[in-house]
Amino acid sequence: MNDDGQLWNWDHAFAALPDMLWQFLTVTLFVTLVGSAIAAVLGLVIAVVRQVAPRPVVAIVTFVMNFIRMTPLIVQLLFAYYALTAVPPITLGIVIFGIHYATYMAEVYRAGIEAVPRGQWEATTALSMSPGRTWSAVIIPQALRSTIPALGNYVISMFKETPFLVVITVIDMVAAAQQYGGSHFRFLEPVIMAGALFLIASYPTSLLIARLEKRLVYAT
Repeated sequence: MNDDGQLWNWDHAFAALPDMLWQFLTVTLFVTLVGSAIAAVLGLVIAVVRQVAPRPVVAIVTFVMNFIRMTPLIVQLLFAYYALTAVPPITLGIVIFGIHYATYMAEVYRAGIEAVPRGQWEATTALSMSPGRTWSAVIIPQALRSTIPALGNYVISMFKETPFLVVITVIDMVAAAQQYGGSHFRFLEPVIMAGALFLIASYPTSLLIARLEKRLVYAT
């Protein structure tokens, strides 16, 4: 219970909401969307490189990828923040989130590529298709079909980890909630509102991913 004797105060909840919504749209959602796009594209590039590049290159890429995956995201954010002081923090956050999750998405793509039936590869050889045409027209479309649900789950994970941006001075929705609580000595309302906004945004997305997964299963 707060100092005014009320467990919940709607005035404080509505007062905190506008700034939290603004930070949600301009930081939380923006970082998630752009970071996810970077992760999806870079992850696919990594997966393809590991399939077609010479062994020394594959070994280097795999080592770097594993190093990133085994290092906490918050440490990567702090390292980039102190090492690249000339880069705007929100830009650093987007890039670090994108690279970090690209290493996970690369593994998802790899599983999807390896799940493509061997006969498909043999058919492209029989048709004398170029390697570029084989990947773009046959392999990647089939791999994406089975990986989209898993990729969506990583997007949700990225969305929920955006509060880590506060360590590099980027004020996201949760940080805005904490700021309001600190200035008004009312933490319950803004924190609960932040949790509700996360739930409102992520729960329907998870349902859509689950529905998409079912449709893809039935379509195979």
